[in-house]
Amino acid sequence: MRPKTLLKTGLAVTATAVTGSVTGRPDPTWYRRLRKPSWNPPPQTFGLVWTPLYGMIAYGSARALEAAPPARRRALARTLGVNLALNAAWPPLFWRLRSPRAALAELVALNLSNAALVRQAWRADRAAGLILAPYAAWTVFATALNGAILRRNPGQTAKRSKLAQLLTAGRLRAGPRR
Repeated sequence: MRPKTLLKTGLAVTATAVTGSVTGRPDPTWYRRLRKPSWNPPPQTFGLVWTPLYGMIAYGSARALEAAPPARRRALARTLGVNLALNAAWPPLFWRLRSPRAALAELVALNLSNAALVRQAWRADRAAGLILAPYAAWTVFATALNGAILRRNPGQTAKRSKLAQLLTAGRLRAGPRR
């Protein structure tokens, strides 16, 4: 594998991790108040799991991109890009907006993207597909956990924006004045 390919996928994955971390800073008080299933892992588990998974995404994707025939390489790169964008989208939906419902819908899309990524990687290089499989498995687990949290907390609504709060409080008018 060329170091340049691994560097590119590594930078893309790092950007994803940083974006998710910055845009979805956890609110431990809100999360502690949520009712969670008995199989919810301790908070430190997530960092311990995601760190090697991000490395596996970078390495497995680089292997697949190197092995893919030129005609499929661009499609694989697009699939990876969409996948990483979906990966970065979950934290702000769940943590910042406090919307388990929106986060669950996003995870469904991420799982579909993972299936496409693993399938394309497998076609290019079976080892790359196997390297990406734990990532797909973990997001299936995360989807089940997110769904269980949503079911146990049906009253959880998204945190409303300041604009939405002002509109509903009648302090701002929507639409033209008469």
